[in-house]
Amino acid sequence: MGGAHSSENRWMGSKVLEWRPRTGKRSVGRPPTRWTDDIKRVAGSRWKHAAQDRGFWNSLQKTYVQQWTSIGCSYDDDSKKPCTVW
Repeated sequence: MGGAHSSENRWMGSKVLEWRPRTGKRSVGRPPTRWTDDIKRVAGSRWKHAAQDRGFWNSLQKTYVQQWTSIGCSYDDDSKKPCTVW
């Protein structure tokens, strides 16, 4: 089996996806948006299950791209960071 499988033959990717490092103090204000927040917004709360259906997941990718292109969001040339809408 590949490196992403444990000895019990269970996929370990969810542990990697959900890991949050402990860095000490929390920053003041609103918590930063995570990439999983964007995925949940498009795919719903069962996004991990949806990711296993390749056809459905590909349609979600198109929806996600259309969402960002319809609002005119692109990378800022100076900072190389995507724009933030919310």
